[in-house]
Amino acid sequence: MLTRGLSKTSLQKLPFTPAIVYLAIGFLLGPSVLHLFYFDPIEQSALLESLTEIAILISLFSAGVKMPVPFRLKKWRLPLKLASLSMMITIGLIAAFSYFVLNLHIGAGVLLGAILAPTDPVLATDAQSRYPGDRDQLRFTLTCEAGINDGSAFPFVMLGLGLLGLHDLGGWGWQWLLKDVVWATSAATLIGIAGGIMAGRIVWKLRGRQYKHDVLDDLVGLGLIAIVYGMSLLLNAWGFLAVFFAAVALRHTELKLAQTIGVTAEQLGGGVEERQNTQETNIEADDETLPTIVSAEALVFKEHLERLSELMLVLLVGGMLMLDFWNWRTISLALFVFLIARPLSVWIGWLHTQTSWRFQGTVAWFGVRGIGSLYYLMYAIQHGIPQTMARDLTQLTLIVIALSILVHGISVKPVINSLEDKTR
Repeated sequence: MLTRGLSKTSLQKLPFTPAIVYLAIGFLLGPSVLHLFYFDPIEQSALLESLTEIAILISLFSAGVKMPVPFRLKKWRLPLKLASLSMMITIGLIAAFSYFVLNLHIGAGVLLGAILAPTDPVLATDAQSRYPGDRDQLRFTLTCEAGINDGSAFPFVMLGLGLLGLHDLGGWGWQWLLKDVVWATSAATLIGIAGGIMAGRIVWKLRGRQYKHDVLDDLVGLGLIAIVYGMSLLLNAWGFLAVFFAAVALRHTELKLAQTIGVTAEQLGGGVEERQNTQETNIEADDETLPTIVSAEALVFKEHLERLSELMLVLLVGGMLMLDFWNWRTISLALFVFLIARPLSVWIGWLHTQTSWRFQGTVAWFGVRGIGSLYYLMYAIQHGIPQTMARDLTQLTLIVIALSILVHGISVKPVINSLEDKTR
């Protein structure tokens, strides 16, 4: 951690993402090379589930507060299609590949598809929105997709577990459809939106225009995450969705209230960007200090936690890799996911959307798999999948994650920089 903190500038100058460095260090220290440590994902699945869960929650909140305001269905249509239709197509394609090529049980195939289908909000930050209100359509699409599909994949994880006899689907799947799809998804969305609106209004009322009452923005953000996630667990809703939409609603509410005193979303978004780049805090608008908002002020702290969790978890991924994990089954699955399942699902999901081939191709390529997939794998192990199947799914998932870190980490900076240069 000390080395990471001291080497921030050096890592930013690298032509690839820092996650590649973490993965390489973990691999060198792990059982494949120096054998200084080995983290067994099966034996430590409970711990790893908790660690990945925390990392995802923080990342989802960070992604949510970067969403542009106000909400417009036309702008959100593309990522919503990716997080729903395209994700279901990806799950189906991976399940078919697992069944016909890898000889997995159909339930294990569906489970593996649900594990690998969601794109990752933790490892894909270089291709995602850089600051609140970032108007870049490509970055918004990738950020919004990752924010939503880490929750929308949950019903299909439960479907896979149900097909393995580890979850009650009900007759003809009606219980799964009503409880795990309709209820859990809609309830999570409502819990998140209500929580974000309430938090935004309470803080605005306490703080006031003259800042008579100080508020610890970082703790408010963490508290909001805890409340909406805990409420979702109590009501059997998908907490990941609730946290993302709570962050979106919090930012929307705060900016709507700020506009009542003549401050625009662009002013607040620009102020946050400048504070993040220069660490200046005396940004002014209309000769008055811009109002402090939780969704912006807590973001820097959340991003620091996000970077810390990325460092720790990717090191562990490297330390979990064994040489015999690299075989035709794992590598062929990774190639299928990156080169067939993801591009095909994006193309089908975006039929008749009039998006350019360049835009579709870039989005199709940056379907980064990472910490979210690791969480779902640990969740499935904790829910009792047989140990032999757990070992097999672990090998397949870890190699897909490792190769995603490598191929996407190498390509993200040159591709994104090239696209941004052409739009200037």
